[in-house]
Amino acid sequence: MRRLGAGLALLLAAFGAHAAMADRAQRVKTAGVDLVTYRTDVRDVVNIVGALPAGDAFAAGNAAVPTLTGMMLDRGTVALDKFAIAQQLEDVGAEISFSVGAQSVQIRARCLKKDLPLVIRLIAAQLRTPAFASAEFSKVRQQLIGALQQSLQNTESRAQQAFERAIFPVGHPNRPHSTEEMLAAAKTASLEDVKKFHAKFYGPAHLTLVLVGDLDPAQAQQEIGAAFGGWSGGQDYLHAATTAVSTGPNEVTVHLADKPSVTVMLGQPSGLRYRDPDSLALRVGTSVLGQGFTGRLMKTVRDKQGLTYHVAAGMGGDSLVDGSWDISASFAPALLDKGLASSREVLNDWWTGGVTEAELQERKQGEIGSFLVGLSTTGGLAGFILTSLQRGYDVDWLDRYPEAVRALTRDQVNDAIKKHVNPGTMTLVEAGSVPATAAAPAK
Repeated sequence: MRRLGAGLALLLAAFGAHAAMADRAQRVKTAGVDLVTYRTDVRDVVNIVGALPAGDAFAAGNAAVPTLTGMMLDRGTVALDKFAIAQQLEDVGAEISFSVGAQSVQIRARCLKKDLPLVIRLIAAQLRTPAFASAEFSKVRQQLIGALQQSLQNTESRAQQAFERAIFPVGHPNRPHSTEEMLAAAKTASLEDVKKFHAKFYGPAHLTLVLVGDLDPAQAQQEIGAAFGGWSGGQDYLHAATTAVSTGPNEVTVHLADKPSVTVMLGQPSGLRYRDPDSLALRVGTSVLGQGFTGRLMKTVRDKQGLTYHVAAGMGGDSLVDGSWDISASFAPALLDKGLASSREVLNDWWTGGVTEAELQERKQGEIGSFLVGLSTTGGLAGFILTSLQRGYDVDWLDRYPEAVRALTRDQVNDAIKKHVNPGTMTLVEAGSVPATAAAPAK
């Protein structure tokens, strides 16, 4: 195995010195909120991340309502308009933001230690008592319509959407609404729809907050209890009734005129959640195929053959339900056929022969190194803790992850590749100025 670089060796040494990272975390239920506090040695700064199950997959009737509800959170509360909130945050140099994903409303905040009580109170007020002013709703709806109209011409977002709609069946939480559906829904959504959605899905029952930095855990728990006390409601995350399976081979073409490149996705449902047996082995094996400049795809399709600037392979969407496995790339229209042929050839070689022992050892070292780098900031640490909790782990996964990667064997990785990946049944999506020989219309 290669000798460790100096930087990674230092990170590993530091990690070994503080191996029981979970001992620095406290996880409690406070005012119904699943709260994790983690005190670090970084002075004065606190990062907050959180998740509330109220994403787009929860839409019933109007597909745009979950996103519109999330967009209204920073447009004022019953007690404070948006300008007053912005001024309070600006005065102390703090930040709060909300975003809506497939299943979650994501919460992010950053502040100084002394301002943590203020930021907690503002987050609670924005989640609990948004103003839902009619004028703000009109602005938010128009903003969403504009963003959706722009996305119609984005090859990457159109390819991603078409791919997920092709591999996940109707009713699966990972199957997105089409942009056309979202546009029509945004134009007809009402403020009353948003208020009803908020009343039904927002609450502390499955809200998770992670606070990392220079904090007093007991004080933070007290502040959360005061800010969120008396709030009720909330829904659990959605779980697929059945695991998605490959139905290909299948081809989907999204024709977009006058684009300099074609975004390509080739893949399938993984059939795995992150915690499932084989998942970590397949993830590490997939990184050998297509992660970074040392991945086989980049070495061949980009560096050796010069067919693209970007090609990668990965897994995703598997924290809460079974997810996807895919190769993504971008090719000039004139190089599309060659690029696809080259990518398939590299894929087939990887699938047939598996990874080598040398590749596995190098990739394991890289995976652990990336993990440790991700934990080196308060924001990165908070995000990893939240993701781990959503995947069903406790905070002690921070301690166990490097050893789980080190323990992987070549046989485990190659068996997982053979068991869960099948190049012969994959779905191919092409979005952009695709040559006229492309096979199928978008679904």
